[in-house]
Amino acid sequence: MHASPVAPRSRTVYALLIVLVIVLGLASRAYPDLLPAQLDKYPGDALWALMVFLLVGLFKPRWAPGKTALVALILSFAIEFSQLWQPPWLNVLRQNTLAHLVLGSDFHVADLLAYVIGIAVGLAMESLWQKRRSLPA
Repeated sequence: MHASPVAPRSRTVYALLIVLVIVLGLASRAYPDLLPAQLDKYPGDALWALMVFLLVGLFKPRWAPGKTALVALILSFAIEFSQLWQPPWLNVLRQNTLAHLVLGSDFHVADLLAYVIGIAVGLAMESLWQKRRSLPA
């Protein structure tokens, strides 16, 4: 038995969503007082992982949502675990703002949970969207 085919994602929509998520993520860091202090930096981390999910979906528009989420989770975890590796050349690279936003700098186990949450939100939204699109008009 084969799964029903997945309608390809709109690259334009995904590109716009990526820009929106980046703006929200940067805003969560620039204006942390707008969020409850208990959340700390984790909304930005969840948004970062959601962006990874959207990027995977952008580049692989025919992948099923579950596969997209799994690859996004593996990439997010790999980047987080790479922060345990601190060679001087990589630390110099991480001082660049863009590289720091992509690669981070310090490993935190709690970031992994934020990534799971961000990707789960993307998976849920996409699954609902796919389900809605498959309903008869």
